[in-house]
This record gives sequence, structure tokens and C-alpha cells, in this order.
Amino acid sequence: MKYLNLTDGAEKNNMQNATIKTFEIGGKTISIETGRLARQADGAVVVKMGDTMIMATVVSAKEAKEDVDFMPLTVDYQEKFASVGRIPGSFHRREAKLSDYEVLISRIVDRALRPLFPSNYHADTQVALTLISSDQNIMPDALVGLAASAALLVSNVPFNGPISEVRVARVDGQFIINPYKDELDRADMDLIVAGTEKDLNMVEGECQEVSETDMLAALKVAHEAIKLQIKAQWELCEMLGGKKPVREYNHERSNPELEASIREFAYDKVLAVAKSKSGKNERSAAFKAIREEYKASLPEGTELDKFLTNKYFHDVEYDAVRAMIMNDRQRLDGRKLDEIRPIWSEVGYLPAAHGSAVFTRGETQSLTTVTLGSKLDEQLLDSPMMAGYSKLMLHYNFPSFSTGEVRPNRGPGRREIGHGNLALRGLKRVLPPLTECPYTIRIVSDILESNGSSSMATVCAGSLALMDAGIKITGAVSGIAMGLVSDETTGKYAILSDILGDEDHLGDMDFKVVGTAKGITACQMDIKINGLRWEMVEEALNQAKAGREHIRTEMSKTISSPAGDLKPHAPRIETILIDKEFIGAVIGPGGKVIQGIQKETGAVISITETEKNGVVEIASNNADSLNRAKAMVKGIVTMPEVGEEYVGKVKNIVEFGAFVEFLPGKEGLLHISEISWKRIEKMDGVLQTGEEIKVKLIEIDKKTGKYRLSRKVLLPKPESPKVEAPKEEGAN
Repeated sequence: MKYLNLTDGAEKNNMQNATIKTFEIGGKTISIETGRLARQADGAVVVKMGDTMIMATVVSAKEAKEDVDFMPLTVDYQEKFASVGRIPGSFHRREAKLSDYEVLISRIVDRALRPLFPSNYHADTQVALTLISSDQNIMPDALVGLAASAALLVSNVPFNGPISEVRVARVDGQFIINPYKDELDRADMDLIVAGTEKDLNMVEGECQEVSETDMLAALKVAHEAIKLQIKAQWELCEMLGGKKPVREYNHERSNPELEASIREFAYDKVLAVAKSKSGKNERSAAFKAIREEYKASLPEGTELDKFLTNKYFHDVEYDAVRAMIMNDRQRLDGRKLDEIRPIWSEVGYLPAAHGSAVFTRGETQSLTTVTLGSKLDEQLLDSPMMAGYSKLMLHYNFPSFSTGEVRPNRGPGRREIGHGNLALRGLKRVLPPLTECPYTIRIVSDILESNGSSSMATVCAGSLALMDAGIKITGAVSGIAMGLVSDETTGKYAILSDILGDEDHLGDMDFKVVGTAKGITACQMDIKINGLRWEMVEEALNQAKAGREHIRTEMSKTISSPAGDLKPHAPRIETILIDKEFIGAVIGPGGKVIQGIQKETGAVISITETEKNGVVEIASNNADSLNRAKAMVKGIVTMPEVGEEYVGKVKNIVEFGAFVEFLPGKEGLLHISEISWKRIEKMDGVLQTGEEIKVKLIEIDKKTGKYRLSRKVLLPKPESPKVEAPKEEGAN
């Protein structure tokens, strides 16, 4: 591929004992340096592209904690404000907890690395990724996977890598590896892809309704670039004298006799439960009953190792369920491999919300709301690479009762942030442009039941709730989670549509695909095995397409297009463009004018200055309030014209007339002689302060700019009294 070119550049700095491997990819130079920084970590590298530098360190405990049967991996990605020459905006003026963006990048790396650790390695391992220098036009998230893998590779930590990760985007019809930030504005595909030399193992991204064929082509382009980055990592190891010997470890206790006893007793019983087509809770209770039955079958006084007993029973469940799916082509709930669970949905369930929907698929349920706000409700983003404001938010909540558990509410964790971001990516591509939809939109998904695919239920419920709110989305969006069960020895595999929680837990893949009738808008793939064959990926994408179409059809039975109007209680927003010179007049000294309008009308007003003009946004859920505020703003920015009629308010009465505010902030003199056609001697009792009267602007003094008003010209002019001619002398 012409745009991928690996150059063999190497540099040795003996003074600092740094080894640097330099190569090119997509016409961009990348270097991996080790030996200069963080030398007490088990492994440390600095990856550099342009002015962007990421330091990656890995430290792994020498011993595992007792009775741990999983990989306790922690990945933390943090951006230093100094990397972009900024001081943090927080109260303490220092980096605080990880932002949502940093959490999302941490999750991407975690998901790419985790499958590559040996299954029996259970020591606490921490990968720390730090953005220490930044080029604002280079996205660091495309480099973090490379940095993390290289740090592991130069260490002695057991790792079946290396892996690498790239961003692939399609810009103006061409695939670009690690595009610059300003190029992404024109991209209709934006994917982060990770994998090994042979296979892919992680995908995350969003698209503008693209086809499955285009998606597959993008993944193949990304994999070619990944191979080159993996080659560079091995060459870095060779420059260091070869790969370090892997540390010795022995973390697992075992009892072959107990394992054999449990398997002989339980396998057929577990398989029978798996084939029973029972629900989640019934199946869980039946598996637990088999464990209790096994314990009761042992001689009295037998002491069981609780940890190993639970581990071996889990292994039996794992093997039995997978064998049933691959051999019998049957699933835990009795569905066919490509069959979708029963669906029902409802919109408008919450009468006070601006939009709401309930979406239920099998034993997974989301209650989702849409709230519309003004510019003042925008979310402030304050991180080195994500500074500014966001008009779209999606928050995903996963309370413990959704799975029938008791768990303290600690706020959103990494999983909640990740699921919410995936749903957000899937929905944002169908929203109308800001010129047609000026609202700040907050979507909230509360998962009320969960048995797999809750993030995809969020997508479906979010699409329904947006239509219920009257937001003119370009098409209904549905999402589906695909699973995989495979056997590397026999080559057998089964692709599963709309997976259950147990199928996710016991399976090899969780591939979520979101899209409309036109194509894919977002995707996320995680796998637990070494990788996927291309035919598996292609089959999963095509099977997902059929599943998404079925789900959209079911959704359309509830609502098929956006509501014709917003809810009566939803805020209305109108935008007025004004000349820049009037911005100060609308705001007033110390905000006095704009605050006064808001207080008097109840509307919410915000002003944004652009290159060409000022944008005044007026929001209110009351039509009268909106119209009054709009009239007041227009009054401020309207230039008075001689001959125009106005309804003014008497502000002050003097001996020679009254001063009338005929436009907001503009007063004119209504002279005593212009009040009425009748002669008025005194102002006593003629007008009252605060009285509204209709006046006409009759003159603007060219020198002083003062305004002269008249009321009498708008009143009927009385006829002049008739004067009789004098009689002539002598007339009768």
C-alpha cells in the first residue's frame, strides 16, 4: 500500500542511554524511545509523532494476591495541561480525576491489551499513559496502544503481544492512517483499531451511515498499518539486545482430583440446565443447586476449597454451554443463532419529560429521557485535548437493581462512561444541524433490567425518545450486540445475534453495531481470544445488519417518524442575528439590560459573538414570554425611523411635556404642544408615569441625535369652528 511506508531509522544516545526506533507510517514519522525516562518501572517508552509525546510505563507486582482468578489490569491515560501550555481551570489548578475522555482512552487500551496476557498470570499490573507534549492537530488516542504495547514488550512482564493500534479515517473517499485533527472534520468514517500481527482484537468508532463492505475495507487497511507498527516494536527489542526473559511466576493453586470429581458429577447436569431454555434467574438458581447437590454428595465432614470449587464449576459451565452452542446450534434461551429476543416499546411514558421512551428486549430494559435546553445548558469541556462546549450529552446509568443485586451507588464507573459514549456516537450522526436544531440535548438512559446488550437498548430507546421529543432526526437508529463461540482446535464457530449476559461472559466476542437503514453509524468490538478470522468479521457484520433491520421494524410499530412538534412544555428557542455594535446595548452595563429582560419576561437569553455578527438565542417554554423577550431585543437593536409609530411608556413628566421610552433604551421628548390638538396649559393630570401611549417619531436632531415625538398627529384633528359672515347694514 503506497501510503504505508516503514523506514529503518535508529538512533543511539549513549550519554542518556536512550534507544530510539524511528519509522514512518502514512507519511508521518513516529519514534519509540526507551532508556531515558522512568527507568525504575518494569518497562517505559516515549512515543513521539510531531510535537505529540506519550510516556508509557508498566509495573507489575512480583506476586499475585491470594485466590485471584482474573487479570487485575489497570490502564490509566492522563493528559497533562502543560502539554498544551495551559493551566487547569479547576479550583485547585491541578490535574484532577480522569475526565470522561481520558477514561474512554484508558478503556480502549485496556480492551486491546487484556486478551494478550497469559490466562494464568494474575499479578496486579498497571499501565500508565501520560500525554507530556501535544501538537493540537495530532490526536494522541491513535498512539496510546502502540506506546502501551512497546512498554510491555521491553519489560519482563508476561505478555503474548505485541499489539498495536491505529486510527483509520475515510476523508474525501480515501482511507488515511492516523489523520490530523483538522482532516477528521471531513471524515465519514473514524475508527480506532487494535490487533496483533495476525488478527484484530478491538474496534471502536463512528461512521456516517456506511456499508458493511466499507467497514470491512477500513479494518483491513488498519490491520496493514498495525503490522508495520508491530514490526517496529520487534526491531526496537533487537536494538536492545533481544527480548528480555519473561519473569517466572506460579499464581494458581490446583487440585486435579477435585477438578475431575466436579466435572464427572456436574457436566451432564449443567448441560441439561443449559438446554432447558429457562430464564436468567431460573438458570442461575439451577446451576447453584447443582453445586449444593455436589457438596451434599460428599462424605460428611469433607472440607472443600471454596475458591477452587467455584473455579472448577465455572469451568464446567463454560465448557458445557459452549459445546451446546457449537454442536447443537442451540442457545441458552432456546433461540436460533440469528434470532432476536421479543421486543416491546413505548413513547411518551413520562408526561413531564420533553421526550421519553421505554425499550425492552428480552430481559433488558431501558427507560430513556430527552431534555432540551438552551445555550446556557451546554456542557463545559476542560481538558488539554477536549476544551470547549458540547451541545449533546448522553448519560448511561446502571443501578444495581437492574440485575437484582445490592450495591452502593458510587456514581458512573468506566463501564457506564464507555457504554454511554458508544450510544452517543451511534445517535449523534442522525441529529439535524444546529441551524435547524439550536437546542442543547441531554439524553439519559436508566437501565431498569439487564441481561445483555444494555448499551444497544440505550441506542434504541434514545432514538425513540428523540422522535417523541420532536427532534427531526434523519432516521431511526437501532443497535445490536453480536457474540462468538469458537474452538481453535476444530475450527468450529458460531456467530450469535443479540447476546445474553451469559453468552457475553462465556463467549469470545462482544461486537456491537449501531446504524440506520442507510448504514452503520457506530461500532465497538472486544474479543477474548487471540483474534478473529476475516470471514468471522464479515459474517458478524452481515448478521448484525439483518438483526438491526428487524429491531428497527419493531421500533417503527411504536413510532416511525419524529413528532410534528415539540411537547407543549418543552422550551422554544428563537435566534436573532444582530450587528456586533449592538451586543453591548443588549447586554447593558454589568448585564443590567439582559438581566432585566429575563426577569420581566421569564425567558432565557444568551449572546454569542461570531466573526460576522452577534447571535442572540432566546429560549422559553411560554409563547408569550418568548415573543415579549424577542420584541424587547429587537427594540434595542432596531434603528428608529422618522415617521414610524411606536407604543411607548411614559418615563418622566416635566413642565414642558414628557419623556417617553418608545424603544428599549431609547427615549424621546413628547412636548406639551404635541400631546393633543387642544391647548394644554399644565401637565398636571394629563399623563401618568408608566402609562403606555402611542406616539410617532417626527424628528431626529442631526446634531444631538435627540428624538422628538408626537401623539397628536395620531389623533383625529378637530374641525375648525365655522365663522359666520357679518351682516350688512340695512339688511332685514
